[in-house]
Amino acid sequence: MRPEYRYALMNTQTPHPPVLSMRNISITLGGRKILNSVSLDVERGELKVLIGPSGGGKSTFLQCMNLLVTPDAGSVSIEGASVNPHDKKALCRLRQDVGMIFQDFNLFDHLTAVKNVAIALRRVKGMSREAAEERAMHELGRVGLTDKADLYPAHLSGGQKQRVAIARALAMDPKVILLDEPTSALDPELVGEVLAVIRDLAKSGMTMIMATHQMDFATALASEILFMEQGNIIERGTPGSLLAPDSATRTRDFCTRLADM
Repeated sequence: MRPEYRYALMNTQTPHPPVLSMRNISITLGGRKILNSVSLDVERGELKVLIGPSGGGKSTFLQCMNLLVTPDAGSVSIEGASVNPHDKKALCRLRQDVGMIFQDFNLFDHLTAVKNVAIALRRVKGMSREAAEERAMHELGRVGLTDKADLYPAHLSGGQKQRVAIARALAMDPKVILLDEPTSALDPELVGEVLAVIRDLAKSGMTMIMATHQMDFATALASEILFMEQGNIIERGTPGSLLAPDSATRTRDFCTRLADM
């Protein structure tokens, strides 16, 4: 373990602790309980999918995973090392290890696609401009956007912006990628291009946690589906177990209603 992590090792009974572990995460915002002692372990190469009604806590839970939101109680650990949310260097390291893809892309409008990907490599990892942009071009190639490298976000479609955001996360060599409804802001005809990139990442072994309503996608690729409602994980299991035709699960009921909308 690199010394700059400043993470405190946790006691564990397994030789290979989860890549990401959330323990008893609770948070209250505006007097309302958003998360109620929620726990999750993610093993290397898994794709965990969070589903459930709006306001159920999915986005807040994702933001707690890289401490963009600090929980009132509970702990976050990476590969068995607990993260101190009050240590700025530890937080910086965590956010490199746990990349985040937002609904609304969060690109810099004044930077081209290649510079949007390269900026963190320069400012966080200290790479030279040439090296950072070379790596950025490699990641843009992975998401099929080499020919869009010199375009500004205003000249990119929503799907292309989201793929730039994915390339930016990949450039930091994360251990885990979090995806918060990555297709919700896209026109229907653009959803497929983003899901295709995520599908390729899953097949390559990238560890991911994704909040989504794209249930065909989740059913095909998820290692586990977790149904969240009112700040709790009320059901969890494989797609086959939760969505089987004879299963009387809250998950199947929710997905059936989604399909009918």
